[in-house]
Amino acid sequence: MFPTIIIIVLILIFIIIFLTFVPIGLLISASASGVPVSVGTVVGMRLRKVAPPRIVNPLIKATKAGLGLPIDKLEAHYMAGGNVDRVVNALIAARGADIPLDFEKACTIDLAGRNVLEAVQMSVNPKVIETPIIAAVAMDGIELRAKAKVTVRANIDRLVGGAGEETIIARVGEGIVTTVGSSKSHKEVLENPDSISRTVLNKGLDAGTAFEILSIDIADVDVGRNVGAQLQIDQAEADKRIAQAKAEERRAMAVAQEKENEATVAGMRAKVIEAEAQVPMAIAQAFRDGKLGVLDYYNMKNVISDTEMREAISKISKPAEKNKA
Repeated sequence: MFPTIIIIVLILIFIIIFLTFVPIGLLISASASGVPVSVGTVVGMRLRKVAPPRIVNPLIKATKAGLGLPIDKLEAHYMAGGNVDRVVNALIAARGADIPLDFEKACTIDLAGRNVLEAVQMSVNPKVIETPIIAAVAMDGIELRAKAKVTVRANIDRLVGGAGEETIIARVGEGIVTTVGSSKSHKEVLENPDSISRTVLNKGLDAGTAFEILSIDIADVDVGRNVGAQLQIDQAEADKRIAQAKAEERRAMAVAQEKENEATVAGMRAKVIEAEAQVPMAIAQAFRDGKLGVLDYYNMKNVISDTEMREAISKISKPAEKNKA
């Protein structure tokens, strides 16, 4: 009795382990779809830490679509970090749209970080990229604000290593700025906005990108600021400030020169006062040396008094003459 229980327990353990490693439902689905997947293959996937549904389900889908994909390559792509289901969907879509795309190229695109399925869908149904508002100034100084819609189609051959949407937007913006900037008048652009589209398309802006530009349509053009007039105003304001600064510099120099002159005059007055203070001392020294007598001194005083009286009379007579006049 006891050995029988042990055998039953061992059988149950074996069944549990088997069901853990071997998804019976997945094998039945594969067999019903005509995809031969052995138990050993599934167990090997488990040992290599590969989820069998991630490989078997895409394999079933590929087989039903008529794609002869080996299971080893699908597993290798999964272990490399790729998305097997997306690659298979892309191959099915490419075959339906008659787009040349093999398994190796699809895997390379997927591992490069590109969405290969979205690229195939974009090859069938082109995508419209809308640029932000781009400001450009014509030769007459008037600013124009333009917005463009770029219709692009994915280029499968340049998906690996090709530039993305940001490069397309930047190049289109550069083309718009160049076209508007080379126009003599902003009116020419407003009258014929499709000239921007023609000029930009002729530049071959899709070179080196993952897309092929089909058309560039100017969605909107608005008149912005008068940049030329604003620059002239700014220049005039700058010239005014420079002139004011130079005038202030000249005024400061004049004030400094005036103060210097006042200081010079004050110095001369000080010297005169100093010289006048030495006159009595010189007279006294002349008396002591006998070079000046008493009569000479009184004659000098009389001359000085007479001179002062004449100056006083002249000052009184001048206001009287002015009043008569």
